Amino acid sequence: MGDRPNPTETGPRNPILVALDVPTGEDAARLARELSPHVGGFKVGLELLTGPGPAVIGVIGRLEKPVFADAKLHDIPNTVRAAARHLGEAGARWVTAHAAGGRSMLEAAVEGLREGAGSRAAGILAITVLTSLDQDSLAATGVAATPGKLAAVRARLAGEAGCEGVITSVRELGVIVDVAPRLLRVTPGIRPVGVDTHDQVRAATPVEAMERGAHYLVIGRAITGAPEPGRAALDILSGLDLA
Repeated sequence: MGDRPNPTETGPRNPILVALDVPTGEDAARLARELSPHVGGFKVGLELLTGPGPAVIGVIGRLEKPVFADAKLHDIPNTVRAAARHLGEAGARWVTAHAAGGRSMLEAAVEGLREGAGSRAAGILAITVLTSLDQDSLAATGVAATPGKLAAVRARLAGEAGCEGVITSVRELGVIVDVAPRLLRVTPGIRPVGVDTHDQVRAATPVEAMERGAHYLVIGRAITGAPEPGRAALDILSGLDLA
């Protein structure tokens, strides 16, 4: 299943990070309280970060599970450094930044988050290629490389910049393991068998992702949209070989 970092260094052994893609802080806090016993952590995305705001990170963080701020930072280095610092101050364990922003920007993100987090563990996760993009979509933006080749280049860049890990599709996990084996691998676009992939072009099942070397799985609607979210999380967890 790939070389995994020591769980005592990277967080709970449970690999599920629940995407709290809901409109209000109250909804997010309610779901987080319900799911906290059954998952490894939570993702706070742009909907919450631009709605209720970064304070929701601290609210959810009181449950003593890591909170992953999916801010998708991509700007000039000074701006990214300041934004990462604020998210670190808010309590984020991980913050995402687009590797497409370049090494200087990623280094600024790493520095800013470290400043904001102080003595707490915190790291930048570099986004390689969005799971909503395929080769045709990349070509339409002027990028000739395949998703795999682009992910490899950006993973190397992330490692050189001091990022803790990468956000990568399951399809690119193999190349990430090859070119940057020490980076934490966080995989979105996870859909259990029978669940609609929605806007994720390069989706995969939880089992497939873990077998290919993922350390953490970002799962949203398959859990949060279920009649019993806690039961849905447990069902997914029970299907994984975590030995």
